[in-house]
Amino acid sequence: MSQLNSPQLLEALNWRYATKVFDATKIIPAGVWSALEQTLVLTPTSFGLQPYQFLLVQDAAKRAALLPHSWGQKQVVDCSHFVVFTARTEMTEADVAKLISRTSAVRGIPAEALKPYRDLIIGNLVNGPRSQMAPEWAARQCYVALGNLMTAAALLGVDACPMEGINPVEYDNLLALNGTGYKTVVACALGYRAANDKYATLAKVRYDRSELVKVV
Repeated sequence: MSQLNSPQLLEALNWRYATKVFDATKIIPAGVWSALEQTLVLTPTSFGLQPYQFLLVQDAAKRAALLPHSWGQKQVVDCSHFVVFTARTEMTEADVAKLISRTSAVRGIPAEALKPYRDLIIGNLVNGPRSQMAPEWAARQCYVALGNLMTAAALLGVDACPMEGINPVEYDNLLALNGTGYKTVVACALGYRAANDKYATLAKVRYDRSELVKVV
């Protein structure tokens, strides 16, 4: 496997920014988008449960309907691809059984051999004290996926803008999520920056490494 070197990584991360103005005429090529989708799929999650779904909203009418519930941020309608991250509203024994079944099939392990792992998850997230915070736990997994997606996009030369400035309740209504077991957490617009986006050339405002990274 070819190795990305440190300067290339840092160059990509310095190049990226939360894009405010997208060029609506530029579309992410199918092959590039396919790789970014796989970035979402390959995101690591707690227990491997993958308690989320990623909604790719490409219908122009749906995007236009979401715009008033996104603080009027035009990225929603002008970007090439718009992803809404949704998280499980609760974790059930069925969710765990699904993971055990998938693990058994992919790794060729008898489901019975995975019973201790199944019981551990159920005792922790389904019936244990953490069950009350399962929606919050699932939402955190979405942010892991969001970070993974944005880093991969930067490495592929694709612009992105994470968006918490949305109304999750209205998103749930418009995307027919009510009753599905999923709720809106955050969104991300992806595409290519417009030439007139003044934010593209602004210096990044970050604290010094010495303030943020501590050796203990």
